[in-house]
Amino acid sequence: MANRAEHAGPQRSRITLWVILTILAIFIIGAGSVALYIWNGLRPAAEGEAKTIEIQPGTSAFQVSDLLEEQGIIRNSFLFKYYLRFENEGSRFQAGRYELAPGMTKEEIVAKLNAGDTVAEETIRFTIPEGYTVLQIADKLAEEGIVNKDKFLALAGEKRTWGDAEAVRSIPEDDKLHQRLEGYLFPETYEMKKDSTEEDIIERMLTETDRKLAELGEDWQAELEERGLTLHQLLTIASLIEREVVVDEERPIVASVIYNRLAKPMPLQIDATVQYLLDKPKERLMESDLKVESPYNTYQVDGLPPGPIASPSIASIEAALHPADTDYFYYVTKKDGSQTHLFARTYEEHLDNIEISKK
Repeated sequence: MANRAEHAGPQRSRITLWVILTILAIFIIGAGSVALYIWNGLRPAAEGEAKTIEIQPGTSAFQVSDLLEEQGIIRNSFLFKYYLRFENEGSRFQAGRYELAPGMTKEEIVAKLNAGDTVAEETIRFTIPEGYTVLQIADKLAEEGIVNKDKFLALAGEKRTWGDAEAVRSIPEDDKLHQRLEGYLFPETYEMKKDSTEEDIIERMLTETDRKLAELGEDWQAELEERGLTLHQLLTIASLIEREVVVDEERPIVASVIYNRLAKPMPLQIDATVQYLLDKPKERLMESDLKVESPYNTYQVDGLPPGPIASPSIASIEAALHPADTDYFYYVTKKDGSQTHLFARTYEEHLDNIEISKK
């Protein structure tokens, strides 16, 4: 009996040892498997072509992880989430469009998202010359493949608000307006996102008008009130100057002629208003053109036309706001190619200037 007990003791010890070793082996294998799983899940994905990934504002780090796995940039979003938590990362990720590629390390991905190293968006660039009409703007942008002309003109004719644009709200409810947004689409060089719509482009041009008006100074609206003018009338006068004058020094002088005639009162008799109502400008107006019935024909009606006839430059707007102090009522373009004018106080002087201008 004693021999059996002595023999059983070492046997139980060996069994216990094997159990311990087995458990330890299982633990080691399990730990190794977990370690391998983590290592494999966090190592760079197989290299491939770079992709553009867009992260929207407000996207959480965990949502970013899911997006990266969906796009094949990382192997395992579950492990990546806990890697971010362990490293205290993800809170500084910035929204935007990123170029990321399979094969990037987790550190490289995190660094790029933290830095906001986004892809520059494709843009369109276009220039609207000073003095262009809404129709000319639509034609130019359509020719450049930027807008659909019919859609652009339809939107420009709608009675609506345009985001935060302020100046456009001064347009009166007047059915006589030839083009509702005439004079409010500022002539400038623009750069916008490639997928900008007709509506986006119009709104951008309208807000540019606000920005340029703000550059006139703090008192420009008070000066406008002193003249008894609305912003719409100011832009109308500025548009007349824009279409009549080429040399900047003459803009305030032509402005004074307009104001002097309005105060008289006497018809403005500005050829540019007749050209505008024709839509397709002529090299030379005929006598019959001056008799066309239209609220824009300043040979036939007194006062200002219903609205602007083109997009005025800031120089023309400033001239309309600050006209020269003259007693001129007439001007005629010189025929010497200088594109300057001869100014007159009386009709007799004007007739003399007409003859002089031909020399």
